[in-house]
Amino acid sequence: MDCWGAFLLCLCFMTSQSETMETSQDPLLWMEKLERMARSRNSTSAHRQGKARKGFRKEESTEPDQKESSLALSLIRGLERRLLNASFGGSNLTLQTPTIQSLVFKLGCSFPGLSLSSATMEGDPQAWVSHAMQFPAQLTQDACRNSPRELRLICTYFLTDYFFQNTNSSLLNNYVLGAQLGSGHVSNLKESVNISFRHNQSLEGYTVTCVFWKEGASKHYWGVWSPEGCRTEKPSHSEVLCRCNHLSYFAVLMQLSPAQVPPELLKPLTYITLVGCSVSIVASLLTVLLHFQARKQGDSLTRIHMNLHASVLLLNVAFLLSPVLAVAPVSESACTALAAVLHFALLSSFTWMAIEGFNLYLLLGHVYNIYVRRYLLKLCAVGWGVPALLVLSVLVAKNSVYGPYVIPLANSQENGTGFQNTSMCWVRDPWVHSILVMGYSGLTCLFNLVVLVWALRVLHRLRARDKVPSTRACRDSVTVLGLTVLLGTTWILAFFSFDVFLLPQLFLFTTFSSLYGFFLFLWFCSHRCRSEAEVEAEMEAFSSTQTTQ
Repeated sequence: MDCWGAFLLCLCFMTSQSETMETSQDPLLWMEKLERMARSRNSTSAHRQGKARKGFRKEESTEPDQKESSLALSLIRGLERRLLNASFGGSNLTLQTPTIQSLVFKLGCSFPGLSLSSATMEGDPQAWVSHAMQFPAQLTQDACRNSPRELRLICTYFLTDYFFQNTNSSLLNNYVLGAQLGSGHVSNLKESVNISFRHNQSLEGYTVTCVFWKEGASKHYWGVWSPEGCRTEKPSHSEVLCRCNHLSYFAVLMQLSPAQVPPELLKPLTYITLVGCSVSIVASLLTVLLHFQARKQGDSLTRIHMNLHASVLLLNVAFLLSPVLAVAPVSESACTALAAVLHFALLSSFTWMAIEGFNLYLLLGHVYNIYVRRYLLKLCAVGWGVPALLVLSVLVAKNSVYGPYVIPLANSQENGTGFQNTSMCWVRDPWVHSILVMGYSGLTCLFNLVVLVWALRVLHRLRARDKVPSTRACRDSVTVLGLTVLLGTTWILAFFSFDVFLLPQLFLFTTFSSLYGFFLFLWFCSHRCRSEAEVEAEMEAFSSTQTTQ
């Protein structure tokens, strides 16, 4: 009887072990099924494209249809369900095929957090993108608050985007990483889930964006890639760090950075910039010194000009120092500080340009009653205070916005990554650059352009009314050119860096922007000479009057 009991006990144990093996092998069989389908789809697409290239027929569209969308959704859901229901001993299970890897973890309510790194995958090692994931301790709090129980965290890594088709995007090596906690939906985490993608080549020259698969957001497929809830960072040239507040399937969208500068143009553009900024620095210093020498004759208009000169002087100095502090031996904190100063100088320069336009409007539009109490002090509060407030707000919110910024250069002579790069201390965040650089400067240039057109119409009307002879045409042309420079409307060239305008725009914008301080110096000299001539004419008229008396 004892022998029969031992035999039955061994039989039950072997049966349970067999069932456990079968249960754990079921997800693996499903993963192999997914891989076979993806491989067959890729081979079919390659066959069709090969026929199209050979001229047999037109290349067929590879856009996913509703049938493929439903199939991909059912396959992904089937894999998730089998992983959640898999039986295994220990605290984790790892299953792997050549292009798919799945990990299952048993988690408790006292979850301390989890850090993962990629395992060695089969297949071409050059094509594999290594990764790391970090899950916060907050991950299980909401689920345990409702009903404390054992939870399962599943992580699935795909080396193919077959199940996440998006015809308008290119993924980093077609790599998709997914994470799910049980059968629920985890979102709005206070502590972010960190996903690190490391590539085997430099990603400089590409615009990278962390995205997740948003289900039900497309009419043609079961989801689309969306950046909502994810923040993109680049700790190094070959690494992308995604900080997301939810769990889903994640990837990195790649787009070639537009308007890359040909490397053969870098040297002449650099020379133009160095010479122009140096000349502008000397001209601005001379202007400020001449103003202090004759400060008793200065009025509010001249003081506004001097503030614009001071901001342009700071801009040119910071710009020349920017590439020097962006190199490796210099600490990143120094580069961050200089980038913030450079951004502040640029914003203050555009603010004082707008103040020049506003003051011109007051002078021409309101000839009388333009006295404002402490007018210059209020203008200084706007011209220097608003840019300082904006830059400080950005620093407090996220100081990593400023730092070494890599400018990609198109390389047509060498292979490899296809890029040569140069660096400067500047704004690294694309949103901050779009809003507080391009947007701010665009609004300023638009405002001053409107003021310039209006001022020219007013001057033309005054000349016609007073019947000024045509000999004043040359002086009027000089006035127009001076107003154009004073209001900074030449900076509009910055918005024409595309297509056929790129090369002429590079040289024109570099020349006008670097010599902007020198042009302001010429305007100051002409304005001062005109004022002295008018004073001398008045003195001669007064002397002749006294003589006749």
